[in-house]
Amino acid sequence: MHSLLNVIAVTLPPQSQSRCYVGRFAPSPSGPLHFGSLIAALGSFLQAKAQHGHWLVRIEDIDPPREMPGASALILHTLEKYGLHWDGEVIYQSQRHQRYDEIIDQLYQAGALYWCNCTRRDVIASGGFYNGHCRQLARPSLGCAARLRQHHPVYQFDDGLQGNITVPSELAQEDFIIRRRDGLYAYNLAVVVDDMDSGITEVVRGADLLEPTVRQIALYQTLAVKPPNWVHLPLAIQADGSKLSKQNHAPALTLDEIRPTLLQALHFLGQCPPHELVSCQPTEILGWALDHWQLTRVPISAHMAP
Repeated sequence: MHSLLNVIAVTLPPQSQSRCYVGRFAPSPSGPLHFGSLIAALGSFLQAKAQHGHWLVRIEDIDPPREMPGASALILHTLEKYGLHWDGEVIYQSQRHQRYDEIIDQLYQAGALYWCNCTRRDVIASGGFYNGHCRQLARPSLGCAARLRQHHPVYQFDDGLQGNITVPSELAQEDFIIRRRDGLYAYNLAVVVDDMDSGITEVVRGADLLEPTVRQIALYQTLAVKPPNWVHLPLAIQADGSKLSKQNHAPALTLDEIRPTLLQALHFLGQCPPHELVSCQPTEILGWALDHWQLTRVPISAHMAP
C-alpha cells in the first residue's frame, strides 16, 4: 500500500524539536474542574515536574455548544489556587483554527483525506463503524465531514501505567472524522496538532481516552511525526460505577478546603502522603509530592472518588 510518510512534510515550531520532557493538562471549558479533573491535572503536573520538565495548560475550546461561559477563567483560577502553576502562556484551541485548516489541506493534497456526507445514522446502520462508503466517491467538501484515509492502522500501543493496550480491529482500521460536517474540528485532529506543535513528549490523562489513542498515533504516523509516550491514569468513579464527570453532574472543586482535597487526590493516586501535611500550605504539599512521586504506585483500575 502506498505510504504517505514521504508525501506529507509537516513544519513544526522550533520548540517542538526538543525532546526534553514536556507534559500538559488540557481541560475543556464545559464546566468547572471536579475531582476527576484534579486527578488528571495533578498526575500530569507531578509526572512533568518530577522529571524537571515543562507543564503546559491548553484550553480545548473547539466545541462552543458544549462550553460554559466563564469556565476557562474559572479553570485557570482553580489550578492556581491548588498550586498547579503552568509554564508559558495558556494555549486556546479556538485561536488555532488556521493551523488545523493547514493540516487538513496538507492531508487532502497528499490523498490522506476525503470528504464524506454519511450521517451518524448511516454509520449505526452499517454496524457501528464507518464502512468507507465515500472513500472513492471524490465528493466536494461542502456539507461534508473530513475523514482520514486510514493507511496506518494501530492495533496496540504501550502505556506507561496500563501496559500493553489492544483495541478492536474495526476501531483501528476505521477512517475516522477529523473535521465534522458542521465545520467544527474533531478532538483527534486538534489534540494531535496541538501536542505536536507544543513538543509534548508524554501525554498523561484519564483512562477514558485509551481507545482514541490508537487513532491519534495513526495520525502522527500519517504526518511522519514521532508520537509522544502515553500514561492513562485511573478514573474516579461514583457509587453507581459511573465516571465522575461534568456530564454526570460532578461537584466543582472546592476553593475553600484545598488542602484536604489535594491530599485526597494524592491518596487516590497511591502516593500515601503523611497525615501531618494536612496543616501545610498547597505549595508545601506539592513539594512533598514532587519529592516522593512514583508512577509505579498509581493504581491501574478506576476506583471510588472520596
